[in-house]
Amino acid sequence: MGILLGLLAIIIALAIAYAMSNDRKNVNFTGVGIMLLAQVLTTWFMFMTPIGEAIINFISDVFNKLIEFGSEGVAFVLGGLTVEENASVFFFNVLLIIIFFSTILSVLTYLKVLPFIIKYIGWGISKITGLPKVESFNAVNSMFFGQSEAIIAIKSQFRHLNNNRLYIVSASAMGSVSASIIGAYIQMLPAQYVLVAIPLNMFSSLIIASIIAPVNVPKEDDEVDVKNVSDANSFFEAMGNGALDGGKIALIVASMLIAFIASLELVNWVISSIFAGTTLQEILGYVLAPIGFLMGIAPGELIQAGGIMGTKIITNEFVAMIELESVMGEFSDKTVGVVSVFLTSFANFSSIGIIAGTVQGIDSEKGASVSKFGMKLLIGATLGSILSATMAGLFL
Repeated sequence: MGILLGLLAIIIALAIAYAMSNDRKNVNFTGVGIMLLAQVLTTWFMFMTPIGEAIINFISDVFNKLIEFGSEGVAFVLGGLTVEENASVFFFNVLLIIIFFSTILSVLTYLKVLPFIIKYIGWGISKITGLPKVESFNAVNSMFFGQSEAIIAIKSQFRHLNNNRLYIVSASAMGSVSASIIGAYIQMLPAQYVLVAIPLNMFSSLIIASIIAPVNVPKEDDEVDVKNVSDANSFFEAMGNGALDGGKIALIVASMLIAFIASLELVNWVISSIFAGTTLQEILGYVLAPIGFLMGIAPGELIQAGGIMGTKIITNEFVAMIELESVMGEFSDKTVGVVSVFLTSFANFSSIGIIAGTVQGIDSEKGASVSKFGMKLLIGATLGSILSATMAGLFL
């Protein structure tokens, strides 16, 4: 029964995307089918096979070891700061680790390790699915870098991007997560769900976006240039740039958390004053309960889980992850898995401004186009999150 409900959720997500399509006649259904199959195989392999589980455990161990290294750096700088025993300071224990992960990414980019991996995985996806190289490259690139960085990496190809191609590029950026903050995520959520969400989201973003905005690109306009992806002139400059970028990200996330959590409390105070005891999370829970049920969330957990998913859409994934972390013991394993995968993406209102602002800095005309289809972008990215979470739920 659960599998049938999950398949229905996938069909509904695809149907909504098709209803929103700019050009239904030219949807690449073959590519969509191939990517759906790739999602099924990826999830089955990672969740249901000993080799897949071993790979997840290995990657998780690597991230945990990196977190230990990062914690040493944080402890050196903040070693004199005393905190109550067993207390957890989110900024120190989670956000500052981003600095170390950002440094590693910057060094791997300078050494041309990541560009090589990204280019040829993107090339393979393009060959298999028939999607253009730029869009395929950007989807893979978005698994490693943040929304702004992923878009900036293809700025030399912007002159070739019409509105449909621009939508796909933006959707991949919004539907992904940055590798620099994965370390922060797996300190709050089970690592296996965060790690499986990364490839699932890449395919989901391409599936939904290629239905909403089908493309047909001439070969001469379909080239990817990754020769100069790093601004650093030396290994140590790359380390310094990565550390500074990580520090900025940590401060930005901390500022957004303060603003969003405080605003959420204000909204809840207003709502509870009008409707005694009601919160925004409960309202969102009722709104998302039907699709949550189809995704595989247990009936008794629908309202609370739906509220957490809704919180992510209107604020950001960190706010929602903090909420999920605090109630994880009350949920079944399947609900934790489904909701964790749903939360592991940048699909929220604030991302519209981030992506539009980044594109505006590259090309003002295309930036205006992104602003115009901003809500369509958010709906598409949310459908991608539903697709990824449902796919994971089929194997939990």
